[in-house]
Amino acid sequence: MPKSSKPNSVESNAKDNNKKVNSESIVGGEAISDSTTSYSSSRRRTFGVTPRDPIHSEPADEANSSAAASAAYVYRKGDTRRAVLWLGAIFSIALLLMYIVYLSMPPFTAEESQLLRLPSTLDDAKQLGNLLYKYKSTYFAQVLIGLAITYVFLQTFAIPGSIFLSILSGYLFPLPLALTLVCTCSAIGASFCYLLSYLALRPLLHKYVANRISSWATEVAKHREHLFNYIMFLRITPFLPNWFINLASPIVGVSLVPFFIGTFFGVMPPSVFAIQGGQTLQKLASTSETVTWRSVSILAVLALLAIAPAVFKNRLKQRLKF
Repeated sequence: MPKSSKPNSVESNAKDNNKKVNSESIVGGEAISDSTTSYSSSRRRTFGVTPRDPIHSEPADEANSSAAASAAYVYRKGDTRRAVLWLGAIFSIALLLMYIVYLSMPPFTAEESQLLRLPSTLDDAKQLGNLLYKYKSTYFAQVLIGLAITYVFLQTFAIPGSIFLSILSGYLFPLPLALTLVCTCSAIGASFCYLLSYLALRPLLHKYVANRISSWATEVAKHREHLFNYIMFLRITPFLPNWFINLASPIVGVSLVPFFIGTFFGVMPPSVFAIQGGQTLQKLASTSETVTWRSVSILAVLALLAIAPAVFKNRLKQRLKF
C-alpha cells in the first residue's frame, strides 16, 4: 500500500505557517522601528531641535533644507520659561567673566574707574579711549584682552555698542591688529550668539519672530549651495540686522562653519572704515562721520563681488538645463 501523504502535508503547512509568523514578526519589527523613529523625530521637534543638525551636517538639497528649516515648531507649556531661565543663567556666567576681566585691568584711580564702562555715546568712547591709551604701553596685554572679551560679550548677547569698540580699536592699535581683533571678536561673538539660539532660545524666537524666520528660511534655501557668499553679502549690507542673522541662522539650517567664515570676512569692509575713523577719534563729532559716500560705494561694490559667484553659478546651471 502506498504511504499516506497527510503527515508530509501537515508538516509542510506547519513550516509555511512558521515562515509566515517569522515574516510578520520581521515586518512588525520594522513597523515598530519606524514608529520609534517617527516618535523620536517628533520629540526632537517638540523640544525645538529639528532632525537636521545645522552645526555638524553637510548642506542638504534645497527641498530637504527648506523643509527642515521651516518645520513646524510644537510649543509646549513652559518652553518660554525654560528659555528665559537658560538665558538668565548663561548671562550671569558671562557677567561673572566680565567681572574677572575687570579685576585684571590696570590699577585705575577712583576717578578713572568711573570712566571704565561700556560706551553708549561718542563722548564716552573718547573718555575711555584716553584712559586706555594712558595705560596701553605698560599694560598692553590687559587692555587688548579686556577689549576683546568685552567685544565678544556685546556680540554674544546682541547688546548695542560694538561700533564704539571698533572705533576704540582704531584709536588704540595699528590698523592690521585692530582689524584682526574686530573681525575675530565679531565672528566669535556671533557664533556664541548662534549657539545660544541653537541650544536655548528657539521657543522665544518662534513666539516673537516666527513669520520673519519663515520668510528668511525660503531665501536661505535658494542660497544653500553658497552660504559663505550669502552670509558675507548680508554682513556687508544692511538688509538684515546682525542680531537676527545670528539668532535665526541655526533655525533655518545655516551651518556653523560658513556662518563663522562668512561673518569674519563680511564684517571686514565696514570695520575698516570704523577703525580708520578711530584713528582720529578725538576729532570725531559723530559716528556717522565714519560713513561717507566713498565708503558706501566701496561697500556696495564689495557686496556685489561677494554675491556675484553665486549668481553666475545659478545662471550657468539654468543655461545647462536647457
